[in-house]
Amino acid sequence: MSDAAEKSSRVRGPVGAARRASRRLARLTGHAVDGVSAVTRAEHGWHVNVDVVEVPRIPDTTSLMATYEVQLDEEGRLLEYRRVRRYRRCATVD
Repeated sequence: MSDAAEKSSRVRGPVGAARRASRRLARLTGHAVDGVSAVTRAEHGWHVNVDVVEVPRIPDTTSLMATYEVQLDEEGRLLEYRRVRRYRRCATVD
């Protein structure tokens, strides 16, 4: 979808919110998106947790990753984002 089409269309469901948040965050930060770990419908939009590669390393299991919380409005416009977690790709959650 082009930027012009994205700007004029509402987000349709969690898949649309995840895609829109991923593209917006990648453009802003320059980090490669690795995946989406959560999508939540909010009162006036969407909250999406996007996982990115902040520092790629070899081997890949030692790359530094981060999770960003992205907030979108109903139209898919980015309202805010913030990094909520930083970790090594191979790290396990306690």
